[in-house]
Amino acid sequence: MMAQQPHVLIVEDEAAQREVLAYNLEAEGFRVTRAENGEEGMICVDEDTPDVIVLDWMMPNLSGIEVCRRLKIKPETRAIPIIMLSARSEEVDKVRGLETGADDYVVKPYSVSELMARVRTQLRRVRPATVGQVLTFDDIVLDAETHRVTRNDNPLKLGPTEFRLLTTFMEKPGRVWSRDMLLDRVWGRDIYVDTRTVDVHVGRLRKVLTQHGGSDPVRTVRGAGYALG
Repeated sequence: MMAQQPHVLIVEDEAAQREVLAYNLEAEGFRVTRAENGEEGMICVDEDTPDVIVLDWMMPNLSGIEVCRRLKIKPETRAIPIIMLSARSEEVDKVRGLETGADDYVVKPYSVSELMARVRTQLRRVRPATVGQVLTFDDIVLDAETHRVTRNDNPLKLGPTEFRLLTTFMEKPGRVWSRDMLLDRVWGRDIYVDTRTVDVHVGRLRKVLTQHGGSDPVRTVRGAGYALG
């Protein structure tokens, strides 16, 4: 289930604060990547796209505000929620951070528990299943907390991989997922799986979803991948 852990990138040049944040996030079940400066943070995003970024404003060389600006102008990264950390408490600074694209702004010193709550709020928006929300699509209902799926009130028995696939599809209905994207999200980057394995598991998922009747909700997009709806 490692691939389904919500992934948070911390970009913070103060080692003590970085480690306190990482410790608390990992204790709550998050997968954490650490970066000690803006340049390293940009590399981390390219190598392993996070679900949420916690980004310090004041860093040498490449500042957090510049990292935020660069990420928000790129189509492939602009949807990643960014929580900006800053000792700047003036309203004009908050406005600047938010106008640059930050999704939230937290003033130092901050409460770690409050920051955890803000991370969960952003996750609820981009990956609702990771915070236990029930997902629905037409007559399909997926309860991430109890690991149960029904279609038209009929319980469906899914294997763990098929459950993760369906969760990924249901979090973003209509989005086209390439086989490589599904491999990263469902199996994880550290596990080698042939892309044809994706087709096998999508086939199994389709079989379960249609076992009580109803149309196949998983759409094959020729040359691109799969989508729900």
